[in-house]
Amino acid sequence: MKKLRVAFMGTPEFAVATLDAIRKAGHEVVCVVTTPDKPAGRGQQMHCSDVKKYAVEHQLPVLQPEKLKEDAFVEDLRDYRADVFVVVAFRMLPKCVYVMPPLGTFNVHASLLPQYRGAAPIQRAIMNGETKTGVTTFLLDEHTDTGAILLQKEVEITREDNAGTLHDKLMVAGAEIAVETLRQLAENEVDPVPQPVVDKLIPAPKIFKEDMLIHWDDTAENIYNHVRGLSPYPAAFTHIGFRAQESDEWKPCILKIFDVEITSFSSTLKPGTIIIDSANKMRICTQNFDISVKILQIEGKKRMPIEVFLTGFRNKNYTDFLF
Repeated sequence: MKKLRVAFMGTPEFAVATLDAIRKAGHEVVCVVTTPDKPAGRGQQMHCSDVKKYAVEHQLPVLQPEKLKEDAFVEDLRDYRADVFVVVAFRMLPKCVYVMPPLGTFNVHASLLPQYRGAAPIQRAIMNGETKTGVTTFLLDEHTDTGAILLQKEVEITREDNAGTLHDKLMVAGAEIAVETLRQLAENEVDPVPQPVVDKLIPAPKIFKEDMLIHWDDTAENIYNHVRGLSPYPAAFTHIGFRAQESDEWKPCILKIFDVEITSFSSTLKPGTIIIDSANKMRICTQNFDISVKILQIEGKKRMPIEVFLTGFRNKNYTDFLF
């Protein structure tokens, strides 16, 4: 197989797997483009992206432009004479960049396009109760996630999957499909196909705080999918009323929920009502069936199994409902 000169562009851990697979397939990664270092954490120390950490460890040239249209960056990138650009979980590229390499620029996206275009395809697919998703390589154009498709690969979503486990499945599948796409580009075997026109497009916009709130008046199935679609990060949440002493006023306290299961108990009380039916079980009423909470994190504490949480749960300190 012909080996290509590849310029790789990406930021998070999800992208590292593809970068590693490209190197191990024998292609020459001539440079890596990633986001600038930025301060993070309590000490506001400078942190770099996962992609940069990998690049530095493997002595790959790194470019970190503030703006992708900067003349200096564009010229530096051109000087590397890459055959193709590979993009995974990065920023939207200007036309002056993505048209540069002779074999084009392709993106690895964590969905079966045209569905789930956007920043959160993994979370949104589970939140919507999908049973399959996949990865797509496609050529970049002037719009977001709309370019011609090169290759696709389906990935099953099981009932036990959450955003974390599906992320890992798609990370592996994305690396594999990127390497195969490079092989077919090198051998001139791939034929780009326009994305199909579908009756209803399902978008995958960025997750905001309002998307994370659990609505207990929804069905148990929808709540189950909502929780696992946001677990382990950024995590679905609800509120419980808290007071340190009986004389204090109730204040809302954030309760993050990471794992639940649907029970066979029909909900007969107001949605959000807490039912503690044994020393280590907490059920929450919904529109139809009670939800059993398995792993949670109350504000100011560490993540914990429900058995540990209930050892410190006192009715006089907490309300008997979630909202």
